[in-house]
Formats: sequence, structure tokens, C-alpha cells
Amino acid sequence: MEILSFHSLKVAVLLLLSWFLHLAAAAYTKHIGEAAIGDGIQPLSKIAIHRALYELHDNASVSAKPLLLGTKGADSEWVTVQVQFSKPSEDDWLGVFSPANFNSFTCPPNDERQQTPNICSAPIKYKFANDSNPEYVKKGKASLKFLLINQREDFSFALFSGGLSNPKLVAVSNVIKFANPKAPLYPRLAQGKSWNEMTVTWTSGYNINEALPLVEWGLKGQIQTQTQTQTPAQTVTFHRNSMCGPPARTVGWRDPGFIHTSFLKDLWPSSLYSYKLGHRLLNGSFIWSKSYYFKASPSPGQESLQRVIIFGDMGKAERDGSNEYSNYQPGSLNTTDQLVKDLDNIDIVFHIGDITYANGYISQWDQFTSQVEPIASTVPYMIASGNHERDVPGTGSFYDTNDSGGECGVLAETMFYVPAGNRAKFWYSTDFGMFHFCIADSEHDWREGSEQYKFLEKCLASADRKNQPWLIFAAHRVLGYSSTYWQDGSFGEPMGRESLQKLWQKYKVDIAFFGHIHNYERICPIYQNQCVNTEKTHYSGTVNGTIHVVVGGGGSHLSDFGPIQTSWSIYRDSDYGFVKLTAFNQSSLLFEYKKSSDGKVYDSFTISRDYRDVLACVHDGCEPTTLAT
Repeated sequence: MEILSFHSLKVAVLLLLSWFLHLAAAAYTKHIGEAAIGDGIQPLSKIAIHRALYELHDNASVSAKPLLLGTKGADSEWVTVQVQFSKPSEDDWLGVFSPANFNSFTCPPNDERQQTPNICSAPIKYKFANDSNPEYVKKGKASLKFLLINQREDFSFALFSGGLSNPKLVAVSNVIKFANPKAPLYPRLAQGKSWNEMTVTWTSGYNINEALPLVEWGLKGQIQTQTQTQTPAQTVTFHRNSMCGPPARTVGWRDPGFIHTSFLKDLWPSSLYSYKLGHRLLNGSFIWSKSYYFKASPSPGQESLQRVIIFGDMGKAERDGSNEYSNYQPGSLNTTDQLVKDLDNIDIVFHIGDITYANGYISQWDQFTSQVEPIASTVPYMIASGNHERDVPGTGSFYDTNDSGGECGVLAETMFYVPAGNRAKFWYSTDFGMFHFCIADSEHDWREGSEQYKFLEKCLASADRKNQPWLIFAAHRVLGYSSTYWQDGSFGEPMGRESLQKLWQKYKVDIAFFGHIHNYERICPIYQNQCVNTEKTHYSGTVNGTIHVVVGGGGSHLSDFGPIQTSWSIYRDSDYGFVKLTAFNQSSLLFEYKKSSDGKVYDSFTISRDYRDVLACVHDGCEPTTLAT
């Protein structure tokens, strides 16, 4: 027998170790493909509402109060629901339905060969009857509290036995409603197509043939006489047949009301404005919202303190503890609350994809716009398109999945405004003082030669780096680097990196932000898989590589990191959080990663440089020269 030399043995061990790491990474890839990259189950989809049977009991009752909500103008109110049932079980649950009438007469036309279900619409939220009532199973009595928001329709509460898989309707409550269900609500600001334009989008129950929508606005502090301007708004909506598949087209459908957008133009830079939403009824009277305020954007190149928030994948959660999102987006409220707490120190927000995780349950978009109203009504709330907004097979999305639950981008592009040439194609640019942002749509083709690629190059090339030194790229999916997103021997979307890194390098992008992976990771300034700077906390001088940041820990279920420790990963955190950029002037930028749980800074760095550092020649980033004199 030949005896292996030490060298041969060492090689064999290394090969074995390499093979083990390959298997581990492959197993991990399967794991994140099934769970951590955003394939979480929408909790409302666990309810097999189409199987529901009527088994109404004389000895079961549900009552709700108060009967009339919002009598003092509030758009949300707590409701107490009393439940009694002589045959209680631990899987009994209480669903909130809106509209209150949810019987088979509300079902859409069906194939005559198929039996029409008893119930065709999912509840907007639910709780198990024993929630906060541990004695329910013994005594058959429970008292539950729900926080309802104004969603243009009345409400009822239904008690089901049989769990979520085989629901049996045993009792229905009285009907409750808001005093003015059609009221204008949940304003969300966004940058317009020019720097001195602000758009205001809101939701109401008023169609254009009932009332004319408008925004009354003016410089904050001025006497509200002739100094106030009334600007009309456009009105749009969509219907069930606008959806591309289930559940948005089936049990998830709910009428979205009417969405209005007004364009406030010729704003004075960095000036405070007050505004309120209104509808002029046919009789000449007005319906007004409460008053809000915003600060107009700084002019391009303006040197002033400018603070930007960036995160992805937040979703929504319920403050009443409804387990309609039980442990699905557990960090969502923490992120929201931290931003509200620090709102005086925030100028603009970018939510880069996976907005609500409604996944085809339309009612959840109202819930989300209500949750973020304190933020979105005060500063521009800019969004990007993610897989949970856009992707449906056979509808032109780049990825052939049904992650949007049949929404196919309709909800995102209608409920929020973005300054895109075509809002169905969610790529756009926007200027904010010393920042120039290029926002990509990862759910449409971004490869070299595509329509989007040409737009992105034009966007990056158009940055005036003397006056707008801070060039930011953002997309939902990781088109750059992530040590979590490990597939096929590469990290992130290898095609995206191969297509786009030459643009990032050529135009000297400072930072590229991505979501999709539900954690935080900062990558070194990098080009072609190599760190081009050994510094970790302070960068200065020539822009010789782009810093990549994954900031997908806005609120949805967290992702673990992969089995391989990459050389280019500087800081990792599998927790909920967001990034704050602070530009002090045209030479100094502060980057901070904050956790949503406490708002404290856990990772940071600074960038200091002069204009000549942006102009400097770097690898694959040089302007052509000539020897001619």
C-alpha cells in the first residue's frame, strides 16, 4: 500500500472540506430559497374561507360596540367584541369582515359547473377567541378588542369554529361603521418630476361624479385667506378584473375606493407648507381632512443639512395584536415608531420594495397607509417595486413567480406616486439637494441592452457631481453583493452584478442599496469581487469602488447569513433596522445603521472628499484622453 505524503493528505483534507462547504451552501441555498428570501406565508391565506359552512347556533352570539365610530373625527377607534358560545374550542376564531355583508350574494360570477362558495371574501383581520381569554374554552365567554381604521365600508364580526382550515360560521355580530366612511384619509407625499414639486396622494370613498378632490395649501404660518391655493387632484381606481390572479382576483379582493393625487408646484426650497385634503360636494359644501405640513425639497446642489432614510421589506403589523400577521412582520411597528420618533430629523424616506406584503389581500394596503401616515404625510415617502408588489407569472415580470398574489404591480403604482415616465415600469430618478438618486426596478429586465439599463445609464450620467456629489443607486433585489444570498456559486444576482457593476464603476456611484434579504450587511467599496479600499470607518479621496449595503430588515421575518465568511463583508446584523444618510455639505457624508428596537447606531462610517476626487481616473472609470495639444 502506498503511504500518502503529508502534502497529499493535506490536499485531500482541503478537497473534502471544500466539498463539505459546497454541500452546506447548497443546503442553505435551498433553505433561503424556501423561507428567508421572502416566501413567507401571508397569514390571511391560511384561512380556507371558500370552504366555510353555515352552522349558525342559537346558543352562540357576538356583539360589538360602539356602534358608531369616528364621531369626533378620528380615523381609527377601538372596538370591544363580546363572544358567547356553548360549545367552545381552542381553535374558534373571530374574523373582522368589511363590508359587513359577506354572504354568497357578494361572490363574483362563477363557472356554472362549480358550486358557489358560501363566503367569497377573506376577513381583513382575525383573532382566536381564546386570545387574552384563557378561560374561553371552559366558560365559552370572551372579550376581545380590535383597533379598526376607516376603510370606507361598515364592519361585522363573525365567530367560526373548525379552525382556519375548515371554518364553520356559528354567529355574526351587529354592524358598526364610521360616521363618515368616505372621508379623505392617509395622505402620502412623494417627490414630483421636478425638484420644486410635491405630490399628495390620498384615499377616499368619493368618486369624481360625487365630489371634486383638491388640496388646499400654502406657506405654513400665513393667514389662510388668499395666500392659500386650492389645487385639484386626479382620481383613479381599479377593479377586480385589473388583478392578474388569485387571491387578488378572488377571496383577497376588496374595493380600494378612490385614489387621488394632486401636484403642488413651484415650491420655495426648504420652506414649510401646510395643507389639507378636501372634496367639494355637488351642493357646494366641502369635506376637509385635518391639517398636515411638509418641508419642500432643497434645490439641486443646495448646501444644507439633508437627512435620508433607506430600508426595505417592512410590511405592516396590527397594534391590536391581531394574529392576522402573527410573527410575519414582527419588526414593522418598531421601525415605524422609531421613524416617527425621529421625524423632526428626517427629510425623505426610501422604502425599496416589499411594501405591505399584502400578497393579494387588498384590504392590507389601507392598513399600511394608515400605519405610515405620520411619516408619509410629513416627508416624501418614495418606494421601489419588489417581488411582493409585482411578480405574477405570464405578466411581464422578470421573475416568474406569484409573489404578489395576483397584484401584478397595480396596487403599488396606484396607491403611491413615483416620478417615473411609466409607473408600470418602476424605475425613476429624483434629486434631493446634494443627492442624486437612481431607483431601479429589479422586477423588470435590467440586463445590458434593456430599456431599463439604458435609463439607468442616463440617470447615472446625468448627475451633476460638482453640485450633487452624493450619487445613490437602489433596487429591491440584491443586484450587487450579499453573503446571505448565495446561489449557484455566486452571491446576489450574478447577472445583475455583471450587467450593472460597469455602470456603478464608470459613474462612481457612492453607495448601492438593496433589500429582499431580511437583514443588514455592509460591503466594502468593491469592484469585480475585490475590495478596493481597506478602510472601514472613514473613506476619503478617490471614488474607486461602490459601497454595497443590504438593508432589508425593515420588518418582515429575518434571514440568516450563509455558511461562508466572505472577505468583502464588513458588518452583518440579523436584526430589524434602517439606514440614515446625513449630508452636511458637498464634502462630508455620514452613514448610520440603526436598529428598530432602540434607534441606536450599530454601524457607521463617513465619507470626505473634494470634487477632484470624483473626477479622478480609476480602473474602468476614466474619461478618454488624447495626446494632442
